[in-house]
Amino acid sequence: MINNFLIISFIGKNDRLGLRINKDFFIHNFVENKKNNDTLVSEIDTFLKKHNVILDKDFTVLVNQGPGSFSGIRTALAVAKGLEISKKIRLYGFKSEDLTIFNEENIEKLIKKDLIEKNLIKPIYLS
Repeated sequence: MINNFLIISFIGKNDRLGLRINKDFFIHNFVENKKNNDTLVSEIDTFLKKHNVILDKDFTVLVNQGPGSFSGIRTALAVAKGLEISKKIRLYGFKSEDLTIFNEENIEKLIKKDLIEKNLIKPIYLS
């Protein structure tokens, strides 16, 4: 069961993070027209610290696998994989079309309908 999670949608447009911790849900929108690839790690770190998140084996990260920007998807996957290895968290991927509206209700549907994949990494890049 996925209770506490960070969801990373970093595909080059409408980039955002979502966080559910202790049944509370928060969203962080990235500033448009900014080199977000350079700031993803610090933005995630600040977001997690702000909400006093402890990353452990019971925490999950969901990452958007595209379609989308090559550099954005690769950056998000690299950060998510780094968290999985260093913090022993669970890591899943999803496709953009499976989460058309980024909110808690739709993320819950994504999880419950088994639209997430454990066997990463199968990114879909736009040409």
